[in-house]
Amino acid sequence: MTIKRIGHRYSDAKTGATLDVWFPRSNKEVARNCLALKAGVIKGDFVTVEITSVDEAPTTAEEAYLRLHLLSECAYKPHTINLDGVFGLLANVAWTSAGPVLPSEVETLREAITDEPHTLTVTSIDKFPRMVDYVIPEGVRIADADRVRLGAHLAPGTTVMHEGFCNFNAGTLGNSMVEGRISAGVVIGENSDIGGGASIMGTLSGGGKQVISMGQRNLLGANAGLGISLGDDCIVESGLYITAGTKVKMPDGSIVSARELSGQSKLLFRRHSQTGQVQAIMTDGTLWSGLNSTLHSND
Repeated sequence: MTIKRIGHRYSDAKTGATLDVWFPRSNKEVARNCLALKAGVIKGDFVTVEITSVDEAPTTAEEAYLRLHLLSECAYKPHTINLDGVFGLLANVAWTSAGPVLPSEVETLREAITDEPHTLTVTSIDKFPRMVDYVIPEGVRIADADRVRLGAHLAPGTTVMHEGFCNFNAGTLGNSMVEGRISAGVVIGENSDIGGGASIMGTLSGGGKQVISMGQRNLLGANAGLGISLGDDCIVESGLYITAGTKVKMPDGSIVSARELSGQSKLLFRRHSQTGQVQAIMTDGTLWSGLNSTLHSND
């Protein structure tokens, strides 16, 4: 299926480098305006981007931006659209309250708008902007917009609390409580809870190539960590970090590496309070009460 969208592009006035592209859902020519544009530090124009196959890697920054939009619009789930090479296509941008500029142009921008009633704020220097500046997903709550990157997939019913984080090409598939970190590539199933301070290994720096996922009705306890996938109805005790090589004692007394349990359902992972040994016991998932439905009615 061919995807064709009209976007508004900002580019550096000196070099012509693409800084960002916004694709309105209406697919109409809707222009943006900002002080950086008014000052002549950046330029704006319309661009039409066509993707003939989402299975092929993007070749331009404009196409990369469209793919990130499609993920955040929940038109595609994580890992169903090719993002190979996206880091090399995107410029490192200073995201400011006066518009996006190259980091080297921040001082130029500051001087150019001295007569404006505006205090320049730089929110980040990064290749990826905040999602909410480009896409507002339906039926979600995000307490701190700085912690969700464009390209995150947040399904309706998702609540991201102040310390929650979601990277691009990662996210939720249904009602979820996110108080911890969803790293790049990680997918969270419906009715799962990522506890405060919890972290899930991604596929970028420090992570491996194995994509980590959680099924439905899982609880990752506060300050816990996950380096294997979980099936459905699993619990990881607060403070317990499970890596692929963690040695786990099974109910029958055998010892296995956690990687052998990846993707299995109805397991409670806990650490023995006296011996420190990591154990896995069978559970039906009712040891925690599940999500509070009222908290995820985000209409």
